[in-house]
Amino acid sequence: MFSIAIMTSILIIIASVVMMLASILSKKTLTDREKCSPFECGFDPKSSSRLPFSLRFFLITIIFLIFDVEIALILPMILIISTSNMIVWTTTSVVFIIILIIGLYHEWNQGMLNWSN
Repeated sequence: MFSIAIMTSILIIIASVVMMLASILSKKTLTDREKCSPFECGFDPKSSSRLPFSLRFFLITIIFLIFDVEIALILPMILIISTSNMIVWTTTSVVFIIILIIGLYHEWNQGMLNWSN
């Protein structure tokens, strides 16, 4: 028990020293104006690189990513249908799809699926 505590202490000390060395050595003191500006074919940018971003576009991409992950979760369910208990598989699938439908209904009620606005 005592040797585990000593090894844990040594590992924590080594990890702390490595993290402190990494943070000290990674500091860059020289800031170059060209390196801090956005790259535009080697020339100075003609306009501001911080343009306002459409929040609607961002939310639509988030919804797309969520449904994309959901499809990635549904596909293995089809592959394990023959090797699993049918009652458990059906219950799990129905609950998962009901949660997806509730989420879709909520997004529809919030107006997030209207592309024209």
